[in-house]
Amino acid sequence: MEKYIEAATKQFENLLKEQIARAEKMAQAKPPKDFQNLDNITIGLCGGDGIGPIIMKEARRLLETLLCDHIESGKIILKDIEGLTIENRLALGEAVPKDVLTAIKECDVILKGPTTTPKGGTMESANVTLRRELDLYANVRPVTVPEEGIDWMFYRENTEGEYTLGSKGIEIPELLAMDFKVTTDCGTERIARAAFEYAKANGKDKVAIVTKANIMKKTDGKFSKICNDIASEYPGIQAEDWYIDIMTANLVNKAIRNQFQVFVLPNLYGDIITDEAAEIQGGVGTAGSANIGDHYAMFEAIHGSAPRMIEEGLGEYANPSSIFKAAEMLLRHIGLIGKADQLADVLHTCCDVEKKVIVTGLADGNTCKEFADYVISKLA
Repeated sequence: MEKYIEAATKQFENLLKEQIARAEKMAQAKPPKDFQNLDNITIGLCGGDGIGPIIMKEARRLLETLLCDHIESGKIILKDIEGLTIENRLALGEAVPKDVLTAIKECDVILKGPTTTPKGGTMESANVTLRRELDLYANVRPVTVPEEGIDWMFYRENTEGEYTLGSKGIEIPELLAMDFKVTTDCGTERIARAAFEYAKANGKDKVAIVTKANIMKKTDGKFSKICNDIASEYPGIQAEDWYIDIMTANLVNKAIRNQFQVFVLPNLYGDIITDEAAEIQGGVGTAGSANIGDHYAMFEAIHGSAPRMIEEGLGEYANPSSIFKAAEMLLRHIGLIGKADQLADVLHTCCDVEKKVIVTGLADGNTCKEFADYVISKLA
């Protein structure tokens, strides 16, 4: 037993030093990238695996149609990035192969398809790796249900919590296992400020701070305190503290759920509750997701890679609406507001108003390409 305690103590010491160094590096961050002053913007297209390459093919066609003038002038460059498949990652033993990471860092923003994470073992999620390597600290997910008056925006901290050390826990065989959770001052301050800045810029007057601070007193307690400190700088916006368990109940309570506006919350809770919110909107296949940092940004479908669809030969029926909505968020992020609005209007028409006209999926008989053709025809 002593050898396990000694090894665990040394491991924790190393992890603690790593996280101290990370926190100190955050405190020395450079000013954010100004997309308006770039001569050109490179958009990396990374299909991932499973149904990822199928929906990415259609997303590329959509961007080529919508941005044809910008592409022709050289203002926008579309760059295909291969190699983020589960097969390649397992063969190399790397969550994100080095050459793929290099190619991604040569881009300004990334549009990414889903990637499979192996169960068990020690291989980290590709998303977790990319969020850390590119310092994509804000996971931003909008959810709207117009007929219910729901207009939610979630700001999930993206680089800390349980996820940053999720593959570096301690195990004593046949006795116990322990994982770790990390909350830093700088990491919490920047996600809190992003949420309150969004609220201020978009006329919102309430931000829900969602934690389990009554149980996770050090980490979630720090998160709640810092968010409330930041809230004091925004006198026109009301900060409300909620526990994650009751908030999950609130989102399915039709009597009150349309009263919420902006949410800010730690990594794990955000991962769970945004999928619940997307299901209320119409399913995880209907929602896009942004992972934003000061120098890079990654936009992706929030659903999984659906390997079963591939195994059963049904990949062509994958729904591309989530990756299309991610593309709309990408365009908005790089300053192409008019193009983003145009795409948003078309997606609203196709996915909400005319959703019975063409719905992708096996039961409806429409393929991913047919759905994309319909959307693109309305952009022309």
